[in-house]
Amino acid sequence: MFYEKDLTYKIIGIAMEVYNELGYGFLEKVYEKSLLIAFKENNLEVKNQFPIDVYYHNKKVGEYIADLIIEEKVIVELKSIEKLNKVHNAQLLNYLKATNKKIGLLINFSSKGLEYKRIIN
Repeated sequence: MFYEKDLTYKIIGIAMEVYNELGYGFLEKVYEKSLLIAFKENNLEVKNQFPIDVYYHNKKVGEYIADLIIEEKVIVELKSIEKLNKVHNAQLLNYLKATNKKIGLLINFSSKGLEYKRIIN
C-alpha cells in the first residue's frame, strides 16, 4: 500500500515548479522559502523547521529539525547537493520513526534536475 499518494504527487509537482523557475545553485534555505510560498499558494498546510524529539524509555535523548511537514502527514527533507545518498535516506527514515509518520519525501535541487525519493516507515 502506498501512503498519501495524491499528496506526495502534489508536493513533487510543486517542487518541480519551483525548480523550473529557480533552477540550480541556490542554498537549501532559498528553496525552502520558495516552497513555503508555493505550498501556501496551493492551499496546503505547511510548517517549516519542524522540531522532532527522540525518546528512549520515555526520556528525551535527542532533537532534530525537519525542513517541512505538509498537512501533518508528509515530512519533506530538502537538499541542494550533487547527489542524494544512503545517509540522507537514513536521516529521513529516522525522522519518520521518531514522529510515527508513514511517508517522507527527500527532495534534492541538483545540477542535473530535481531528484526525489519517497521514504516509507
